[in-house]
Amino acid sequence: MHDRVLEELERAGELVDDKIREVLPRGGAAELYDACWHLIEAGGKRFRPLLAIKSCQALGGAPEDVLPEAAAVELIHTFTLIHDDIMDEDEERRGVEAVHVRWNVPVAILAGDTLFSKAFEVAAEGGDIRVVRELARACTEICEGQAMDLEFEERDDVTEEEFLEMVRKKTAALIRASCVVGGLKAGADDDQLTALAEYGENLGIAFQIQDDVLDLVGDESKLGKPVGSDIVEGKKTLIIIKGLERADEGQRERILSVLGNEDASREEVLEVIEILRELGAIDYARERAREYAEAAKEALSRLPGNEHREFLEAVADFVVEREF
Repeated sequence: MHDRVLEELERAGELVDDKIREVLPRGGAAELYDACWHLIEAGGKRFRPLLAIKSCQALGGAPEDVLPEAAAVELIHTFTLIHDDIMDEDEERRGVEAVHVRWNVPVAILAGDTLFSKAFEVAAEGGDIRVVRELARACTEICEGQAMDLEFEERDDVTEEEFLEMVRKKTAALIRASCVVGGLKAGADDDQLTALAEYGENLGIAFQIQDDVLDLVGDESKLGKPVGSDIVEGKKTLIIIKGLERADEGQRERILSVLGNEDASREEVLEVIEILRELGAIDYARERAREYAEAAKEALSRLPGNEHREFLEAVADFVVEREF
């Protein structure tokens, strides 16, 4: 089934990219649109558009019914990546230079703003205000989650509950919206929309926790960034939170001396990763990701039984078993 997920991701990507080409022409302000296309052309999973398409199909719709909305979701996602990289001062994304590095910060901000406005332009094509409202709500939550994430970098007492609330907003909100939008385009009833929202939210939390795990133990060639980037950036991930909770005084001091230290050597980062591994923090995060993936699958039990629902269930397994 994992091979099928990858095949469907590729297929959805082709459909969505064709739609994006319709609304994101490469004329006029050439530098601006080159910057807009930079990360889109660099690849990416097209994970969120696929969820919109499959959620629609699970309730009897067709891919073309939700294609504009799926493209809008990908444009919003790309916008968030560009702005995230500016705030985090990341130099690479998807194995290429970050937009603000390839051009400059003002151009990157404008590119993100352009993608954001184009997303709502294409989302409005279908004339369903509920779709626009759902995507707007998700964008607001993404901003709130990003603000929480930035605040957490200045604190050493972030709790697991606070972390999960931040992830629910920053990462899971758009994944939830992707699923709900797919349901709306298929004519879902309220119970089905609630099921899709619960599926998407739990899936999104599992997705982020697995991302945090991969940041420490993944393959750099697949990640497109150095292992341990979250540590250098001072991110309070679930792994860090649990590690600090379980650490003795010496381990805690060592973790905090490297966390958020941009001058930390690779050896120091790897040492902290090993401490977190010994404390069981990485395994704890993996288990929590699996729990959220199972909760996502359980939510789908309220949808009609068909191959598309089964595919969405397989996506939940894929999310926590992937290596990229």
